[in-house]
Order: sequence, then C-alpha cells, then structure tokens
Amino acid sequence: MQALVKERAEPGLWLTDVPEPAVGPGDVLVKVLRTGICGTDLHIRSWDAWARGAVRTPVVVGHEFAGEVVEIGRDVTTIAVGDLVSGEGHLVCGRCRNCLAGRRHLCRSTVGLGIGINGAFAQYVAMPAGNVWVHRTPVDLDVAAIFDPFGNAVHTALSFPLVGEDVLITGAGPIGLMAAAVARHAGARNVVVTDVSEERLELARGLGVSLALNVSEAGIADGQRMLGLREGFDVGLEMSGQPAALRDMIANMTHGGRIAMLGLAAEEFAVDWSRVVTSMLTLKGVYGREMFETWYSMSVLLEGGLDLSPVITGRYGYQEHEAAFAEAASGRGGKVVLDWTA
Repeated sequence: MQALVKERAEPGLWLTDVPEPAVGPGDVLVKVLRTGICGTDLHIRSWDAWARGAVRTPVVVGHEFAGEVVEIGRDVTTIAVGDLVSGEGHLVCGRCRNCLAGRRHLCRSTVGLGIGINGAFAQYVAMPAGNVWVHRTPVDLDVAAIFDPFGNAVHTALSFPLVGEDVLITGAGPIGLMAAAVARHAGARNVVVTDVSEERLELARGLGVSLALNVSEAGIADGQRMLGLREGFDVGLEMSGQPAALRDMIANMTHGGRIAMLGLAAEEFAVDWSRVVTSMLTLKGVYGREMFETWYSMSVLLEGGLDLSPVITGRYGYQEHEAAFAEAASGRGGKVVLDWTA
C-alpha cells in the first residue's frame, strides 16, 4: 500500500510503498478514506526539537482519519465490516490506575498513533477495536476525518458550563475555531476569538462569533468595551500556546473565572500568579479527549445541527501532500484534509 512515511531523521515526508498492516485478534483493519493534517504532523515533517525527541524513524505518520472497516480480528464483536469509523489516536495501557478506573485519557503510558506506532496517512490502518469510534448516524467524510481535533475542541470547550456565559478564546487556529462553534451552539452569550491572522479571524466571523479581535491592533480590554462587558470574561479557552495570550486572558477574567488550556507553549514563561490567586481563577489543563464521553458529545453536537464545514478550508488528493502541508503550515486557514480514495 502507499503511505506517507517519516523515513529518515531529517526534514520531509516520503510517499512510498509499505506492507499492509497485520490485524491482531483484537484489532480492526480500516480502509482510509480521508485524513486531516494536524500540527503534530507539521512538527514531524519539519523535524523540530520536539519531533526529534518523540519520533523514531521510520514510521507512517498521521492520526486524524475516517475510513471503512474491511477486516476484524477474531475477538472483535461490536464492530462490523463496512462500518464507517474514526479513530482515537491515543492508545493506552489498560492496566494503570487511571485506565482501570475508566479514566483512560489520563493514562501515563499513552502511545500516539502516527508517532509511537504506524499511523493513518496510508491506504490502510490497523488499530485496536477499543480505539475505534463507529459513526452510527450519517456524517460527512471530511468532518469524520477531523473527529480527533474536534474532540480536543469539545473537551476544552465543555470543561465548564457555557450557557449564558461570556467566553474568550485565544487562538483562531482550527481547534480554536471549532471551540468557538461549540461555544455558540452550547448557548454562550458572547464568544470572542483573538488572533493576529485576519484570514483566520474572518473564518471566525463566518462562524457567527460575537467579536473576532486582531490583537495586533486592539487589546482584549478593548474587546470588552466593544461588547459592553463590565466584569470580565466568565470562561477562557486558551488555544494558542502564546505567553502573551494567557497573560492577557488572566488579566481580563471575572473574579471566579475559569480557564481551560489546550495550547502548548514552546518554553516556560512567567504568569501573574498573584492575580490568579486574588481573582480566584480556576485553570485546567486539557490534553486529547475523554474516552469516549467526548466522542459521544461530538456525535450529539453534529446531530443537533453543529456545522463544522466552514472550518475545513483545504481539500487535496493524497498525492498532493506537499501542497496540502504547505497550506496547513501557512497559519492562514482552517483544517486541511487529504482524500485517500483518488
């Protein structure tokens, strides 16, 4: 089969032929139909410091996908050939305290699909049946392919109640945009999205946010005044990983406000912890998805009319992966999807 492979410890990805994956007794084999390009894939392609420490070559990359089940292992009983599925890219040990307690998203021995084991940027991918989400209701293939990052957005956005609240989202990347759509759908009063990319802010406006604010031109405090807010934001969703974004968010929260943090910073940075304490703020770190409560919420949100199609701005055949990765790395658009049926 053909696959995008990190063949060597240097920048680049290579489209090449590799053996089809074997299917164990508890696994399923999926014919890949669509994949989404993630920031993690960009790191691996550029071979930055994080990738050099996390990835051993060669490995088939990619973890965002949707496809059709074409084979099941002998012990698999809840998934059938022909099912349309997406995959949970965090493979857990099943034996640690958190796994045994049903908190699999907190497993300390998590292995990443497309990082620690061969991934989904291929014509076929095999994975444990316990990591497969079957779509029981109709869903667009492109949207099904981005259930993994959609889950990050849902997990972050639904960390705290949103009904009637004023929500600040720092970072209008694909996950920030999806979180904005979720917050609106979940009943937030105001949803403010900040970024420095006008292209991405325009996408946020297309999703119907209350305010898309270019923070290179105006501050978050200015945004509060534009909306007539007097006490600050109730809920903050930090999606950018930028130190200035978190500091500005903290400075513009109401007393007792709650912040969920998904963005990963490149290095340590200072925070005004006195303000965190005296404002009695709650900060929560978010990584991945709750297995599988978040996945259930994702499906229900789509069934309830949430439209993610505006977030997908690039669609390419997998042979056009160079152009697709270039668009994804530009920082100007939303999600980029590869079609593996060409």
